[in-house]
Amino acid sequence: MIDVLIIFGPNLNRLGTREPQIYGSHTMADIMSYLEVEASRHSLEIAMMHSNDEGELVTAIQKARCTARAILFNLATYAHTSVALRDAVAMFEGPRVEVHLSDNYQRGSFRQISLTAPVSGGAIVGFGADFSLLGLDAINRLLSRNGDRDPKLAERDAGKKND
Repeated sequence: MIDVLIIFGPNLNRLGTREPQIYGSHTMADIMSYLEVEASRHSLEIAMMHSNDEGELVTAIQKARCTARAILFNLATYAHTSVALRDAVAMFEGPRVEVHLSDNYQRGSFRQISLTAPVSGGAIVGFGADFSLLGLDAINRLLSRNGDRDPKLAERDAGKKND
């Protein structure tokens, strides 16, 4: 079982070229690279996926119930529109953190309501490309707090605290 499934939703594959004044110049590949480094720093095993398709995202979250301890997700516009994704997130039993690059509350009114945030452990909005690193840190803390970390990792992390 992996520690974290990281999910990127629609249009995030266009980061770096899509409205850089809102989303910045970092590409999805850049963000994935940052996440790999951060996951290694936390000794977290991660898998990442992207889809523009709502059904594929629902299926990925459903499958994660048996393959991942936690999910970190940016469902992009589907966070505001998809009851199916809201229900899939609600069914996931481990830590769930929603993230967005831009501050939804500083944008159009339809972006200010997230259907998935109320069934998540928390949401991180804004902060540009750092959104993903902040989200992964939150997941790491939730896993540690809930005792859901692999026992070997928890033991090793406890040893680091005593150093």
